[in-house]
Amino acid sequence: MMTATGAAAAATTPGTAATGTLAITGFGVLCGAGLGPESLVAALADPKPSDASEMYEEPLPRPEAHALVDFKVRDHLGRKGTSFFDRATALGLVACKAALADSDLEVDDGNRDRIGITVGTTTGSAKSTSDYSRDTFTQDRPYLVNPLLFPNAVMNCTAGQAGIWFGLKGPNATVAGGHMAMPNALRYGRNLINCRYADALLVGCVEEFSPHAAWAAHFTQSVEGGDLPAGEGAAVFVVERAEEVRASGRAMDAEVLAVETGVFEPPGPDGAFAAGLETCLRRALDRAGVAPDQIATVATAWSGMPRLDDAEEAAVTAVLGADVPRLRVTEATGEAFSATGAFQVAALLARHRAEPVRDGEISVITTRSAEGAAGAAVIRGWSRVGGHHR
Repeated sequence: MMTATGAAAAATTPGTAATGTLAITGFGVLCGAGLGPESLVAALADPKPSDASEMYEEPLPRPEAHALVDFKVRDHLGRKGTSFFDRATALGLVACKAALADSDLEVDDGNRDRIGITVGTTTGSAKSTSDYSRDTFTQDRPYLVNPLLFPNAVMNCTAGQAGIWFGLKGPNATVAGGHMAMPNALRYGRNLINCRYADALLVGCVEEFSPHAAWAAHFTQSVEGGDLPAGEGAAVFVVERAEEVRASGRAMDAEVLAVETGVFEPPGPDGAFAAGLETCLRRALDRAGVAPDQIATVATAWSGMPRLDDAEEAAVTAVLGADVPRLRVTEATGEAFSATGAFQVAALLARHRAEPVRDGEISVITTRSAEGAAGAAVIRGWSRVGGHHR
């Protein structure tokens, strides 16, 4: 298994030609509203956080969260082999299972060596890491820490367990990128496929709700003047080479036409970050061969934090204008850190499923971090009605 840092995965070299177009042939999404694209569409129309005050004994900064309060992994994966899964691993595997079930990709002994996994994360499960570390101090000598819990304390637990659970023997990678996790994971996955290390990948992100995550969201938001409650969930996409999917006559849910990232000065009054995100967005459109007036929707990373939101909006307006509809996915999913970008992609695809009239529409996803990282992706999507996605 490999772990790539967000900085390495986010590197962008100006003038480098884009290679390959990715096809998304299925996806699974699990957010605070429930499992499946229908739940996400409903949450986008009517965002409602849940009462999470009884989920943990530890105090929370606020009772509400976009959390799966009644989630139990055994309801989705059964009891056998799941008793030691932490919440992040459980959420990730349920999303992987849903993505494989949603795709027509058949995994068997003839191709499993060519199918891998790329998971984006912030730090893995902060709760598992913290709890395991605490046990090394509080348990009786010789530090009676349960060794079965150790895998949960490393950030590549979800990817590793998914590879084992679904028998996928291709590249198994974890990309630690925080809010930039999804574009970084997509770029990393694109490189694996284009370099012929894999023919198909499960690419996605996962974030769990815990007291640790709730307090992190609280402080992140309060420092920047925001008030978004914490969220959790996972979104995973089956990604393959678009030209091969199309040549075989198989259906696709979307084409990832371009993904561009960069690192700039942190968002601030000098406008340097906005100019950097603008550069990423223009480069993505150029490499996708798409004009600004072809964009139907922008799924932004809006988070209710003015310093970041204003800079993002300035860049989007400079490139696409003020009239292109903005989709604020975080209103329905909360502050989900690494899962935010994956939810943005899932939200666009979920809307295509629900609204066939959107077939062929091209959308843009913008991402950013408080430290100055920025990204943009261009995606063309379809419903599964009418065969236009072949």
